[in-house]
Amino acid sequence: MNVQRSTSEPAAAAAAVAVPEATPALDAAGRKGSGPGKGAALVPVALVVAGGLSVQFGSAVAALLMPKAGALGVVTLRLAAAALILLVVCRPKVRGHSRADWGTVLAFGVAMGGMNTLFYQALDRIPLGIAVTLEVLGPLALSVFASRRLINVVWAGLALVGVVLLGGGGFDRLDPVGAAYALGAGAMWAAYIVFSARTGRRFPQADGLALAMVVAAVLSLPLGIWESGAKLTVPSTLALGAAVAVLSSVLPYTLELMALRRLPASTFAVMMSLEPAIAAAAGFLILNQALSTTDALAIALVIGASMGAVRSQTGARKKR
Repeated sequence: MNVQRSTSEPAAAAAAVAVPEATPALDAAGRKGSGPGKGAALVPVALVVAGGLSVQFGSAVAALLMPKAGALGVVTLRLAAAALILLVVCRPKVRGHSRADWGTVLAFGVAMGGMNTLFYQALDRIPLGIAVTLEVLGPLALSVFASRRLINVVWAGLALVGVVLLGGGGFDRLDPVGAAYALGAGAMWAAYIVFSARTGRRFPQADGLALAMVVAAVLSLPLGIWESGAKLTVPSTLALGAAVAVLSSVLPYTLELMALRRLPASTFAVMMSLEPAIAAAAGFLILNQALSTTDALAIALVIGASMGAVRSQTGARKKR
């Protein structure tokens, strides 16, 4: 994220599930900025992959920080650092906005804070790859409901099979509380997608994103202080928290924005569906979280379902 986004700024996540209200602007931006050469076509793809790697490896670093600062403390450090960076870079205007504008950015901030808080609670209990796989079910469900096409029911069923495999027939193997947190994070991710698109239409550049990040940081602050207290002020902890903010928020947003200027949203959405696989790799390389064959198959099913849902919805839009 050069955090100077277009008016559809936070809708990068919306593109990940091809939400109809957010995708057209991104499609136009992708076509307008795409280059003719084969090398130029690979640049935005590389940017998206780099963004995904940054997000998931940032989550892995956050997992390493949790024993020092706790899950809620890590959330507070990440959101507070990201908010400060965005405020300095974007310098959002706070005047001239309607009550509806502020209501939208408030809802966006609540969704963002809830998504991060629930996901980090899940990450504290279950492997990173599995947590992201369960979380991505939220955007997938939103895509299915938004499309209202029978084929997407098939994709939803495929994802459900993957979830059953992850649970091994019952979520006691995974830690049911961690799985519930991940599913809750997915529901908040769906809300994030809806309100990010609305915020992007109401606020210029990245102003809405910066203001929503402040809301999320303020909401998380009491929880982080309650759980971690003075631990949050340890210099090494602050440094790692800032690293998590850059890796998980600022850097990937910049890379995604650069990619969306030259990449169709449908292609971007399919690539975002690979996030669970990237998360599994990050968990294995940094956290030594090896997956069983069944877990790998379950993640592959959810990825396939997400890609299928995006493709079928994109095809329906083209026909219309």
